[in-house]
Amino acid sequence: MLTLLNLLSAVALLVWGTHIVRTGILRVYGASLRRVLSRSMQRMPLAFLSGIAVTALVQSSNATALLVTSFVAQGLVPLTPALAIMLGADVGTALMARVLTFDLSWLSPLLIFLGVVFFLGRKQTRAGQLGRVAIGLGLIILALQLIVEAASPMTHAAGVKVLFSSLTGDQLLDALTGAVFAMVSYSSLAAVLLTATLAGSGVISLKVALCLVVGANLGSGVLALMGAAKQGVEARRVAVGSLLFKLAGCILVLPWIGLLADWLQGYDFNDAEVVIGFHVAYNLVRCLLFLPLTGPLARFCTAMLPAKDSAETILRPRHLDTAALDTPALALTNASRELLRMGDVIEQMLQHLLVLINAGDKQLAREVRRLDDDVDALYTAIKLYLARMPRDDLDERDSRRWAETIELAINLEQAGDLIERMASDVDSKKIAARRSFSASGVDELSALHRLLVDSLKLCLSVYLSGDLDAARRLRRLKQRFRLLERRYAHAHVERLHQQVVESFETSSLHLGLLSDMRRVNSLFCSIAHGVLEAADAGYATEHELPVEGREESGGV
Repeated sequence: MLTLLNLLSAVALLVWGTHIVRTGILRVYGASLRRVLSRSMQRMPLAFLSGIAVTALVQSSNATALLVTSFVAQGLVPLTPALAIMLGADVGTALMARVLTFDLSWLSPLLIFLGVVFFLGRKQTRAGQLGRVAIGLGLIILALQLIVEAASPMTHAAGVKVLFSSLTGDQLLDALTGAVFAMVSYSSLAAVLLTATLAGSGVISLKVALCLVVGANLGSGVLALMGAAKQGVEARRVAVGSLLFKLAGCILVLPWIGLLADWLQGYDFNDAEVVIGFHVAYNLVRCLLFLPLTGPLARFCTAMLPAKDSAETILRPRHLDTAALDTPALALTNASRELLRMGDVIEQMLQHLLVLINAGDKQLAREVRRLDDDVDALYTAIKLYLARMPRDDLDERDSRRWAETIELAINLEQAGDLIERMASDVDSKKIAARRSFSASGVDELSALHRLLVDSLKLCLSVYLSGDLDAARRLRRLKQRFRLLERRYAHAHVERLHQQVVESFETSSLHLGLLSDMRRVNSLFCSIAHGVLEAADAGYATEHELPVEGREESGGV
């Protein structure tokens, strides 16, 4: 029992070390890896090689699958090159299994020691994250040693021999067992390395070991499919295509496993080395054989999983890639892109509001309410996405950007609620009551509306660039808006004094719109105060937006 527990803990340590290496690499070089993948889409051989390189760095074909499926889900990568990258990922993880079987016992304590020193001493820097990678590599090497030590006593355990004896003679059963083990350990790499260790110790025969390796590759395809199950149909196509390639390879090679094992046993090689060599050769031959078939398979997967034609009633986030959460800079960029979509919806609501002020259209009022639901949905998605980011590892710049993003999202959501309320007031107090504003009142509201649109555009520009001149223009625009709002309120009272009928009928609505527009403008302009106060404090640099200085009327 203790031997089995030691073996399971060693496998768990191997999986954990792989996770640490993957997250560390993505946080330091995530943006570069994504650029490599996105620029390798024109040629199939280049996409194939990029899949090998990225998987060798992150130590996991599952991590590469997450990156690729997220690209496809966002419409950034076509399906055909994505399948080529997935084939390269299979070769990459096989090559890493070969590298990790070398005698690197001396390297493990050195990597762990240096990694801890750098990670704890400079956690928020790139050197600290590279220290994290070193810790993960050291744990992987240590775990492999522990697996060998834990598996050695199994050769003398009669119960274990009886257990593994049930895995002889049936290639399909052995392959399914390997697939299940890869899924349980969440790593085909761990499954293959353990299989090699068991084969080298004589616990299982070479034929069984080869079947387990083929099954482990199939299990990694199932894992990728499970990871893409909650994503869009485009991402599921990639996972299904990769799984079909693995399944086809499994069907082609399993009938010949017995003959292949007998042939390999004729050579004086250690069984563990044979298993690792077979893993590399199998994936390399399979992937090179199927690489020309990525186009036809992409068309088949598209036909098998067609896109849904039904339009969604609520706007869904498009850029919030969960695979980028381990790379803070990319995750913040994704949130910023979604924030711009919120700004576009707000601008559309403002345009509809102007039409409602000038004319009567109850259908347009309902459309404004629907757009406010879209703003709320995007705000909730951005908020939850940012909440999932590992903030402990953010440096000062990314922390300020994180806070600025969430606060601007809150302000835009509040602005959307105010615009929706203004549209509802116009609908109930003007359109339904068959009233109209005076000609002067319409001109005044239209003038303030134009300033609101200008403020929104300048607000988003300041958020993206952190430009001080733009922030000063935004602050001046706020002051101008306040002056105009006060002047137009006095003008309205003057029209009441002159007993203008339209002004009497819409007085409360008119003054309410002026007040609400001022509040919306304050929400848009509040970002300027943070940028300018940070510049005075010496913190602001390009693309760095601090969070202090929120105005009481427009802040959070």
